[in-house]
Amino acid sequence: MTFDRARFIRACGLSELEEDTPKRVELDGTPVSVVHTEGEVYAIHDICSHANVSLSEGEVEDCQIECWLHGSAFDLRTGKPSGLPATRPVPVYPVKIEGDDVLVSLSQES
Repeated sequence: MTFDRARFIRACGLSELEEDTPKRVELDGTPVSVVHTEGEVYAIHDICSHANVSLSEGEVEDCQIECWLHGSAFDLRTGKPSGLPATRPVPVYPVKIEGDDVLVSLSQES
């Protein structure tokens, strides 16, 4: 599935997002963390690849979201972990903004 043909689902309103504060949403049964940081909006799978915990409960800094349990941080653009204990990336998803709507496609970018 290509980016242009991907089905986008409304995740939340842009006005609902606080800078650097993750918002957990569930899209078609998939937990997603939506983050507005550094002028962009990102969508990343909300479950840490190391432990079964919600990334949206962690902190955002330098375009990374940190798992609150063990401290692994994941790049919001690629899903790749920046350090141990996580070694596997988490999926990131395409985002579109239409008016105040944040739309996310569950087709993975990475």
